[in-house]
Amino acid sequence: METTELAKAYDPKIVEDKWYAAWLEKDYFSADPLSKKKPYTIVIPPPNVTGVLTIGHVLNNTLQDILVRRKKMQGYETLWLPGTDHAGIATQTVVERTLKKEGKIKHRSDLGRDEFLKRVWEWKDKHGGIIIKQLKKLGCACDWDREVFTMDGLDDRNPNPRVDYSACVQKVFVELHKKGLIYRGKKMVNWCPVSHTALSDEEVVMKETDGHLWYFKYPLIPCDTSDHRTIEPRHYNVGGQASNHRTDYIVVATTRPETMLGDEAIAVNPKDKKYKNLVGKKVLLPLQNKPIPIVADAAVELGFGTGAVKVTPAHDTVDYEIGLRHKLPLTAVIGPDGRMTEASGEKFEGLDRFECRKAVVVDMEELGLLEKTENYKHNVGFSQRADVPIEPFLSEQWFLKYPSVKKALKAVESGQIKFWPSRWSKVYTHWLKNIRDWCISRQLWWGHRIPAWYCGCAECDEIYVGLTPPDKIKCKKCGCIEWKQDEDVLDTWFSSWLWPFATLGWPNKTAELKKFYPTSDLVTGPDIIFFWVARMIMAGFEFMDERPFDNVYFTGIIRDSQGRKMSKSLGNSPDPLNLIDKYGADGLRFGLMLIAPKGQDILFSEDRIEVGRNFMNKLWNASRFVMMNLQDGKKPTNQRTNEPTHTLADKWILNRLQHTLSDVNKALDHYQFDTAAQALYQFVWGDFCDWYLELAKNQMQTDKADATRSVLIRVLDNILRMLHPFAPFITEEIWQMLQKETIMLAEYPKAAKKVEYEKESREMISIMEIISAIRNIRGEHNVPPAKAIDATLRAHSKEAFKTIEHGKNYIKELAKLAKTTLAIDAIKPEKCATAIAGNADIFIPLAGMINVEDEKTRLMKEIERLEKYIQSVETKLANKNFVERAPKEVVDKERARIVQAKTGHQNLADAVNELSTL
Repeated sequence: METTELAKAYDPKIVEDKWYAAWLEKDYFSADPLSKKKPYTIVIPPPNVTGVLTIGHVLNNTLQDILVRRKKMQGYETLWLPGTDHAGIATQTVVERTLKKEGKIKHRSDLGRDEFLKRVWEWKDKHGGIIIKQLKKLGCACDWDREVFTMDGLDDRNPNPRVDYSACVQKVFVELHKKGLIYRGKKMVNWCPVSHTALSDEEVVMKETDGHLWYFKYPLIPCDTSDHRTIEPRHYNVGGQASNHRTDYIVVATTRPETMLGDEAIAVNPKDKKYKNLVGKKVLLPLQNKPIPIVADAAVELGFGTGAVKVTPAHDTVDYEIGLRHKLPLTAVIGPDGRMTEASGEKFEGLDRFECRKAVVVDMEELGLLEKTENYKHNVGFSQRADVPIEPFLSEQWFLKYPSVKKALKAVESGQIKFWPSRWSKVYTHWLKNIRDWCISRQLWWGHRIPAWYCGCAECDEIYVGLTPPDKIKCKKCGCIEWKQDEDVLDTWFSSWLWPFATLGWPNKTAELKKFYPTSDLVTGPDIIFFWVARMIMAGFEFMDERPFDNVYFTGIIRDSQGRKMSKSLGNSPDPLNLIDKYGADGLRFGLMLIAPKGQDILFSEDRIEVGRNFMNKLWNASRFVMMNLQDGKKPTNQRTNEPTHTLADKWILNRLQHTLSDVNKALDHYQFDTAAQALYQFVWGDFCDWYLELAKNQMQTDKADATRSVLIRVLDNILRMLHPFAPFITEEIWQMLQKETIMLAEYPKAAKKVEYEKESREMISIMEIISAIRNIRGEHNVPPAKAIDATLRAHSKEAFKTIEHGKNYIKELAKLAKTTLAIDAIKPEKCATAIAGNADIFIPLAGMINVEDEKTRLMKEIERLEKYIQSVETKLANKNFVERAPKEVVDKERARIVQAKTGHQNLADAVNELSTL
């Protein structure tokens, strides 16, 4: 008999590159739009073009790869469409920072728009493909020939032949503008003083910041003794002149003193009786010496703080709305560069906003108008890329009134689009019902330039919007033929919200669009549910009159073992390529799936990735054993072997296989990737390797050898096919040693309608419980593995007796027994170890099993060691400095260890007492 033998050790470095190259060469990832198979489509959430692989990318793309590979094996025509996003502000910031560091520019304007964009394209060419190469290392089965870049069509060096993505973006802008959904206006936006651009909400990161709350006094004018008095009167210098009368004050609290220079009112709640008589009167704005009114507005929370708030309409979103309602002036005291404007006053003009903050506090204190200062911890919005606090800024921008909102709402509420987990549908619905217009313009150069031109006549405000420049077109208002294109570009999200259909060739009616739209599944994070998911749904209904996808699976956030988000600054974010190098791509993928509960945050630990690597080695060794016992020419098969030849062990493993097939498929159908991975782990490692292979070794020495080989082959066949989507490389390597064709095209296994051998499985489980109990007794008493011992088994019933009798040989071989006594009325021997398992009492005579004195000596040494350990831990826990200063999780771990040690100490003491009776 010839054997097919695997190498002794599995080396992923050799296997992974080899098979990925083979898959590409054979075009296994390519989708055929003319296929008659049922389609299955995923569009990749496009990573930033200059990005690198993170552990979050590993999670997201492994999930997608599992879905795609399984569907391919189930007979679908699969398309996993890859691509990258131009990431406007992120990419421009990186390039500009690099050029500044090299001393080539102080600002991008030093180069001019065309030259700067040339440098960005060069940067993209050099760094833009890194993450794609890394995704290939992970094993992603993307159709790379269809890779899309969100700025395809703008660069004629490497345009995507199938997709003119930039033309799609321009067309959408023009169409929405014609419908009156896109307009230009002056509104409050998030502004980055470093990048000098408006930001989307997604580009603003809220950070808990230690700050202060300053309580300032604003004097009432004129001072009327009949007015409602809230603050003890004080004197105040007005315009450098001391006042000769007593003045009342209103106290307001602020975290941003620099903005008070632009205050236009004090607002109070209309129901606040404390300020009722003051509404309509005025206060003198300190430092600016400007009278401003006291207004009543429901936006002021009743009972919060002092009950009165300062209103700076040009520098706060809520204040802006109050200002509109009360027709207040807009005084911008902070400019787009984060420095104070002329309107802030001669003393403050030109100061950085934070320098001005300090100066205002000092001046207010000198004037006696600083009542108190409190430490204050609050959330501050930071620019995601520049990492500086953003400024609410009144700016002329382009805005979009969202289209197809009602259709987008109905699609999710009706279940036409399903969210997994479903709780995210409530978040989605709440946002859509409270939606506000989207600021879509960015003051950048890298991106899709807005297709709008302004009339060259200084006195004309005509705007032309179109797909082509208005060359020699006369202005409708003034007849001028000179036009200047808008300098701004579109928000990155304005291009990516078209992703599901623009990547398939829209607006052309391509074969891809017809076959693969709507797409099937979207895998993404809940942090972009508003900025990408909701917008894609609206765009799908608006331009395709159809949903963009059937299901949205929201991943959890990967955190470290302490629950902190992964961060370079914290040093807790591992490099996935290092993990692949250390554990293999399959080990990384499978280890991560074991800890990836549906929609919940994931506590990452490299130990779990090591578990994934060890699992691959276990599978390799098990497969090696099976192949070494194959008959010449024998191939894996899923066909049933002759039932009469099946042993009890065979029927048990086949039953467990059927249950595992059912569990894995059910879990994957419901996006429960961790449940599926754990079911596979338990079956492969626990049932197949730890139990059945041991049972099979004994059966191979009997007349059941051929039947055992058939079962081994059948089970391994199913394991490889079940596991392939999770661990594509190792399963392909093993499969090819047997089948000589790719496992990617093999059928994904499914359970039979009726699971077989349930009764036999229960019997075998009873036998295994008895074996485990005897093994535990051997382990507790340090009995050498090769030493055969005696056992007496007292069955609890006739049925239990029959079961144990049927599996008596299994018990003898795997528990290493010399003599076995089985009876319903068996008498318990004297001085024996006991256990209850498998519907039987188990008695193991200690005499003759161990050397009593040697065992007592060993146990006493272990007791002594534990006593010293317990004493050292108790001393540590008695130290107040340790308990108070050490992290809570460290202290809790020490307390848990001492409880475990004391339990072990008691067990050892009981064992010594038992030995003393022998």
